[in-house]
Amino acid sequence: MSGARRSALATLRSQIERIETAEVIHRHDRVALGHGEVDHALKGGLARAAIHEVFCEGRQGAAATGFITGLAGRVTVRRPLLWVRQDFSELETGALSMCGLAELGLDPRRVVMVRAADVESALRTSADALACDALGAVVLELWGETRQFDLVASRKLTLAAQSSGVTGLLLRMAAQPLPSTAETRWMLRAAHSPPGAASMPAALWSAWGAPRFDVELLRNRHGPCGRWIMEWKCDECQFSEPSAYSQPVAAAPAHRPDPAVLAGEQRRAG
Repeated sequence: MSGARRSALATLRSQIERIETAEVIHRHDRVALGHGEVDHALKGGLARAAIHEVFCEGRQGAAATGFITGLAGRVTVRRPLLWVRQDFSELETGALSMCGLAELGLDPRRVVMVRAADVESALRTSADALACDALGAVVLELWGETRQFDLVASRKLTLAAQSSGVTGLLLRMAAQPLPSTAETRWMLRAAHSPPGAASMPAALWSAWGAPRFDVELLRNRHGPCGRWIMEWKCDECQFSEPSAYSQPVAAAPAHRPDPAVLAGEQRRAG
């Protein structure tokens, strides 16, 4: 066997050993999201020290951003969050609102924004950040199809996350899922929010309600997949099952009988 082949084989063995060791260390390090069925599918919650992908269509960017903000809030544990975006992301999806993050329950003072000139810079910055165990999570936001983010780039991010214990969250807008080393892969769509609390009945339907997401789990390395409606509780900073709420129903007119009762009387008369 040539020296080059022995060197390549030793490198591969070293990488496999690092992955297996990291998986043993972080196997039980999961954080519950709050939604019972989702946490059950995830074997207790979202795995830390791993990479998770969130996909959406171009018009669903706001919903996907809100969902990944919720995931970041669950895994950071009061540690800083690094958010890496491409320079032109603001032209495609708009700037991130610090007030919006605060309304979702994420402290903007713990968010560090990085604007990358291109995909290569974004990947390099994210890999370096994932290797820093002082962070709670790293969000990498990529727009469109990118040939630079291949299986090799995904493996680098996974190895960095496993070695440090930092969670990586990939936000992929207007892109199709490709093979990767991600622990989970999600497809996000917006769902109708319930009406918020209002003191006046006339204002009931104009009040803001809790954010809701139509979530499809496309890939789950250690459990089943599925599709759920997940509601985000901003005050508790966790997801939950969609809450039930009563909708106003128009009362039957008092000056004439109920149509159902009238129909029954007609059948008996016939």
